[in-house]
Amino acid sequence: SSFQEMTNATVVLEFRLLGFSSNPRCQILLFTLFLVIYILTILGNMIIISVVTLEPRLHSPMYKFLKNLSFLEVCYTTTIVPKMLANLLAQRKTISFSGCMAQLYYFISLGATECYLLSVMAYDRFLAVCEPLHYVVVMTAESYTCLSAGSWVTGVFTGFLPCLMVSRLHFCRYNLIDHFFCDISPLLKLSCSDITVTEAVIFILSLLVLSSCFLLTLVSYLLIILNILKIPSASGKRVTFSTCSSHLMVVTIYYGAMISMYVRPTYNLSSELNKAVSVFYTVVTPLLNPVIYSLRNKAFKKALGQVVVRH
Repeated sequence: SSFQEMTNATVVLEFRLLGFSSNPRCQILLFTLFLVIYILTILGNMIIISVVTLEPRLHSPMYKFLKNLSFLEVCYTTTIVPKMLANLLAQRKTISFSGCMAQLYYFISLGATECYLLSVMAYDRFLAVCEPLHYVVVMTAESYTCLSAGSWVTGVFTGFLPCLMVSRLHFCRYNLIDHFFCDISPLLKLSCSDITVTEAVIFILSLLVLSSCFLLTLVSYLLIILNILKIPSASGKRVTFSTCSSHLMVVTIYYGAMISMYVRPTYNLSSELNKAVSVFYTVVTPLLNPVIYSLRNKAFKKALGQVVVRH
């Protein structure tokens, strides 16, 4: 019978995504909501990329990192949202096996890249606040390029192993994914292979990536806050903290969602709650970043005004 199982295992050429609700009215409502959020996300992040590129005064490492983050958010949300929107309107909500694996790979790689990039940005803020005299020497154009490229390259490699392990599992007959995209835990639940090793490796990898980046970011901010407390004037404290608080907000939101999803056993969260948390970091967070960064940043708002006037 195991041979029979194996021959059946090869037949899953596509998955069906259950998505959110089978109620057509509810699907149209969700489609409209997610489409508006997606358009705003792309617009918001493209504005940041354009303003930082066009305004010479924003050519400092801090804004270049922000431009990188905005580009990343566009890629990250585009990995998930267009397919989700198409499926909300489709009768048969399917995704091919290779499409599913590609989506999983980009989702993991870009998610990891975001972790690396956020910790690099925290390190940049730490240098600027705690080592202002060394900042120009340490954060040169070369070191900015190395840190940015390093984040992307490491992210690209982080996605390989989990994706390879999931793609080699057997999926027998039953191909219904109770989610709106190809995420790890719904795929593991579907497999008829022994997933013990795959689950352990993915758990350890996510724990390593998330905890190391989170700790780096946390330590940077603790040192920044301690440094701010030493500033004698209240206005000095306020100015310094305002440059970091927006980054701190983004980091808290992102890691909160990610850690609650991946650094825990997969079986104890209902699929509805799983979907809700997933919507938060695949759809909402990419929109929050440009909103939080640009609206809370005087230099950026001023630069945006000047770019609009010039063009």
